[in-house]
Amino acid sequence: MTARTAATALLALALAACGEGPKDIQFAKYGEPYATKPDFAWVEHKYPLTPAQRAQITPKYLAGLDQEQVDQIYGRLTAGPIPDGAFDGDLFLPKGASGERRVAEIIGGLKGFVVNLKGRKVEGLGRTLWKGKVFYRDERVLRNRIEDLALLAPLVDGPLGDIPKIEVGGRDAWLLFPAKLYCGQSLLDSRRESIVIDYAFTDQIEGYREKPDFLAGRRGLKIRDEIRMVRPGFYLGRAYADRAFLLNFTLYNEEIAERDGEAFASSGASSEDCFIGTQRAVAAAQ
Repeated sequence: MTARTAATALLALALAACGEGPKDIQFAKYGEPYATKPDFAWVEHKYPLTPAQRAQITPKYLAGLDQEQVDQIYGRLTAGPIPDGAFDGDLFLPKGASGERRVAEIIGGLKGFVVNLKGRKVEGLGRTLWKGKVFYRDERVLRNRIEDLALLAPLVDGPLGDIPKIEVGGRDAWLLFPAKLYCGQSLLDSRRESIVIDYAFTDQIEGYREKPDFLAGRRGLKIRDEIRMVRPGFYLGRAYADRAFLLNFTLYNEEIAERDGEAFASSGASSEDCFIGTQRAVAAAQ
């Protein structure tokens, strides 16, 4: 590694740690009509993301973009390696009131569950309930970390003490809503695969509890997530309900980010478990 490359990598990592967003990421022009949305292959060819730029992307930066910009970022990413271990999570809705209404309407479609949502903002509710995901890579299974069971308690079948728990960062979290984990075609960008988190057959996974786990499954909200890697330890995700886009989320593992982040910022090299497509634009390392 040259002194210039090392300095660039360290600067990028420092900016990311401070929460600064990248200043030079470009986006293709677009308007409100769907016909004005650019093709992701063209966006990636015209405005490839360099490793240094990706090293500066933070959850805060992504949450400040409009949905088309988030989509253009996602379309320039590959899946990366299927994660393993616990990741901290955060979610953000598409900008504007429409995203909030859409999520509330879909969740409210489950009789009885809507009572627990009355008077609550969906985004705030999500952050209260959901704190991240735990990946079991070898088993190709995932479970969600829930720290506050107050809202879900009326829906839980059996004693709360029977629910398995995990400690992350000194905090306990219940493990609920299991899902299958595999590579699959993205519902947004079909040129290449994403890592899919599929709840359709959650009832076939060991440890499944009918209540509340059914909420995410095929007899509930029919949730399907997909994620792609921004940089090691940091993934951008999209959540769907019955194939309708709901919201964005991010997943972060500090240990992986610190271990592999500098090498990625300098070279852009990463392992890939999923098909990366044939139109991959290779960005020069900076």
